[in-house]
Amino acid sequence: MAQLVRNVRTQAQKELVKIFDTACYRHNRWQVWSDFVVMAAISISNAVDSSHAKAREEMYLNIAKRYNSKELECFAEMLAMIVTAIDRDPDQDFLGDLFMCLGLGNESGGQFFTPYSVCRAMAAMTYGEDLKEKIKKRGWVSVNDPACGAGALLIAFANECRRPGIDINYQTSVLFVAQDIDLIAGCMCYIQLSLLGCPGYVVVANTLTNPCTSIDGNALIPVPSENIWYTPFYFRDVWHWRRQFWRVQSLIEAAPAPLPEPEEIIPEVPAIPLTENKVGQLSFF
Repeated sequence: MAQLVRNVRTQAQKELVKIFDTACYRHNRWQVWSDFVVMAAISISNAVDSSHAKAREEMYLNIAKRYNSKELECFAEMLAMIVTAIDRDPDQDFLGDLFMCLGLGNESGGQFFTPYSVCRAMAAMTYGEDLKEKIKKRGWVSVNDPACGAGALLIAFANECRRPGIDINYQTSVLFVAQDIDLIAGCMCYIQLSLLGCPGYVVVANTLTNPCTSIDGNALIPVPSENIWYTPFYFRDVWHWRRQFWRVQSLIEAAPAPLPEPEEIIPEVPAIPLTENKVGQLSFF
């Protein structure tokens, strides 16, 4: 335990590891971490997403059966510490950094999370001067990380939006879309995006064989799946009305064109015989 505490970088992480180690007395460390992360993600998801609540509640209860009341109290304390740490310093990949420091990454699967400092530099380079113009034109933009890990790159982009001189309200102007093949990584990303107030969703699936797609073509409404985790701010009023507007607009565009009015039928009349007078002019009679 002492060695693990020395490996982590911040005081908040060290305090969390001490609580985490208490919950590991009877259990495998990897199992405790993965169970904690999934349960924390479910507790956030079920507060806002009724479509997946029943299945995820069953998952939550099945996981909880493995632990006694004291160990579950450790989980609650750990989540509270994560909330406090991210609230105090949102410009960090708290869970991803801690995950790698504890040596929980799947090395055989090539699971190495990009350091947050690198992600911060990448986000700064990704930001373009035309971003505000795009937001002004359409009202919002979307950003995607198809191998999100714990969400470091998306977190860095959110913090880049907050940088003085840019001052973009990402909660109303940026839609965050993340995908990862690993459930634990996806849940860590989901927890952090949720606590930062990032509107969007995390898809747990193989990006190469099952990439995330959307109904509207702009990532606003993903194709429904049991593996999608919607953040609380995805349900915020401004995003709700954007989705409703698209649905109404799509119905209008899909409606059949009105049939043309039938042409007025002019009844046939017999031809009027014309005659010429002596000077060659036509005459009706």
